[in-house]
Amino acid sequence: MRVLFRADAGASIGAGHVMRCLAVAEAVQELGGDALFAAASLPSALEERLSAAGMAVHRIDAAPGSAADLAATRAIAVEAGTAAIVLDGYGFSDGWRAGLAGTGLPILAFDDAGTGEAIHAELIVNAAPDAASLPYRKGNPDARLLLGPAYAPLRREVREAAAAAKPPLEERRGLLVTFGGSDPLGLTAPVIERLAPRLPPGVSLDVAVGGAVRDATAVKAVAERFKDSVRLHRDTPRMGHLMARAGLAVSAAGTTTGELAAIGTPAVLVTIADNQLEAARQSEALGWCALVAGQTEGAPERIADVALELWADPVRRRTMAGKLAGIVDGQGALRIARALAEAGTRASDCPSPAPGEGRGPREAWEG
Repeated sequence: MRVLFRADAGASIGAGHVMRCLAVAEAVQELGGDALFAAASLPSALEERLSAAGMAVHRIDAAPGSAADLAATRAIAVEAGTAAIVLDGYGFSDGWRAGLAGTGLPILAFDDAGTGEAIHAELIVNAAPDAASLPYRKGNPDARLLLGPAYAPLRREVREAAAAAKPPLEERRGLLVTFGGSDPLGLTAPVIERLAPRLPPGVSLDVAVGGAVRDATAVKAVAERFKDSVRLHRDTPRMGHLMARAGLAVSAAGTTTGELAAIGTPAVLVTIADNQLEAARQSEALGWCALVAGQTEGAPERIADVALELWADPVRRRTMAGKLAGIVDGQGALRIARALAEAGTRASDCPSPAPGEGRGPREAWEG
């Protein structure tokens, strides 16, 4: 089977869309298939990571969500002989999505809103805790809905870290800080400045930043200033390892949320975009994390205060970690990949549409 993933990343939108697509792409590979990416915006570090994983990357020379982008995406799907398309991003209009559906290929769309509007996809994924209560059927009566934490897509190295034995929470002396692939609010450096000088003896700060982070120079400078207690990790392929050795994480409330939940690390979740707020509130209601709004004035001070308060209360952190049992089992990406395989198999059994009505799959799924 061959699956085309259409997602973008950059300083303003972060890397979350591409990273959760990567999790599913790895699962497609594990099932014996091929994965390729198409992107109109993609930092070179992320392109190198995808290429290193054996995934071809097609650059689209057009504005994301434009008519030229749609034409290029359709052309790539045809030329590559893909059996299904995965779409992840907020910048694709209703008409754009309908145009992609016109290929006749099964489409799986990640969605974080659940407004009830038509998504033009055969499969819809939303891993938020209350996703099943959202009105997806209103605009998508025939779609297969993959909803809730059971479909949280975790990258392979995170799945492996979640399954491995971990030291007890009280023995972990690392505090992890990560604000996603680009840290669009520029929180990393100010949070380091407020956390590092107040860390208890013997506690270290692991700071993970992505390749699209805007203020990389400032982050590096502040990490160097506190080099006795701060370890900086740039584009690390071992995020699962860092999460597993952390007694607490300070994290953007994006795709990392499911990873932390699977590994069992309590967290301070920081919303860095409005569309993260509802899912973050649901996670907080489950009792395993504290929530801070990153878009508000004084957010770095509030983040540091909450993190240090939790660090000083190991009993509470242990209780928070206990709330995580069974929420995310780490198999979401494989479930999604199997659903794609089933959709591709059904599509391959259907006759190709007439000219002008879209295109049927060019090859049956293999593996």
